[in-house]
Amino acid sequence: MAYKIVTSPAAMRREMLAWYDRHRRVLPWRAVAGEISDPYLVWLSEIMLQQTTVATVGPYFTRFVERWPTVFDLAAANLDEVLHGWQGLGYYARARNMHKCAKVVAQDLDGKFPETESGLSTLPGIGPYTAAAISAIAFGEPANVVDGNIERVMARFFAVEQPLPDCKEVLRDLAGDVAPKTVRGRPGDFAQAVMDLGATVCTPRKPKCLICPWQRSCAAKDAGLQEELPRKARKKAKPVRRGVAFWVMRDDGAVLLRRRPEKGLLGGMIEVPSTDWLEGEWTENKARKVAPLKSDWTALPGIVRHTFTHFHLELSILATRVGVAESLTDAIWSTPDRLGEHALPTVMKKVVNLALKAG
Repeated sequence: MAYKIVTSPAAMRREMLAWYDRHRRVLPWRAVAGEISDPYLVWLSEIMLQQTTVATVGPYFTRFVERWPTVFDLAAANLDEVLHGWQGLGYYARARNMHKCAKVVAQDLDGKFPETESGLSTLPGIGPYTAAAISAIAFGEPANVVDGNIERVMARFFAVEQPLPDCKEVLRDLAGDVAPKTVRGRPGDFAQAVMDLGATVCTPRKPKCLICPWQRSCAAKDAGLQEELPRKARKKAKPVRRGVAFWVMRDDGAVLLRRRPEKGLLGGMIEVPSTDWLEGEWTENKARKVAPLKSDWTALPGIVRHTFTHFHLELSILATRVGVAESLTDAIWSTPDRLGEHALPTVMKKVVNLALKAG
């Protein structure tokens, strides 16, 4: 299906940039008008903002920059410290790749990020969207930057009724038709302008069409569809996986922890040891066979529930006590008052809280 632009792309860009110059959001990673963006800050914010909201990211970003003000500082940091600072942002693979990327930039590129999409795409953790965003915002390079806010704006402006995610390529192509093609077109400002429009005006519910700079040319508004678009395909129900966590406390009060494998869900994070997380039930007898040690296990009351992107998780807890001489491979022992020093993901904090409450 061909989508027509009522007004010219050049006029759309002028309208959007004029609106942005008056209404741009003040964000901790965003350069003020007239200043050059810091590529490190742009990169850090874009990694944090992947699948996370601006409101959530703000405090994390500020703390990160205070602790690691340059890419050299972040590259020199211990991964555990970075993961600990990341707790609460989720998708921990982003933090691991961010740390790897910092090392590459600091050690191999003399602290300078590539300016082009192709160059940025070679770095760990930087995909097509992030490469386009950094290239445009940090270096003013023409790029087609399309995040969730921009998808929503394009779906409404062109009245794209095909549901997401099936229409992602269509929306990307439409955004590319409108985006600046030259450095003089202020590609970074334009991308941030449309993001701001989606975040503050063309919002998911009850868009404020009367103050939108593109209202006169918006096909969805003209057809009265602005609150119905973009349409979304029905989500499949998430499966439920189950597992058993093993709460082991030594006579001196220390609790057993271990590091998860580097690859996979919550890779490299610290956890309370547990079984695999599988669909179906875990019996106590089956769980004891894969416990980190042979002992007298007691089932604690309650269930830990947590939701990941693709599944719900339910964990029961078996507890035991061992002597201080107990020796285990790759064991990490921590007293409860120092558990906060470890990079425990949210689900493991729930396990700790339930076990301590039951104990």
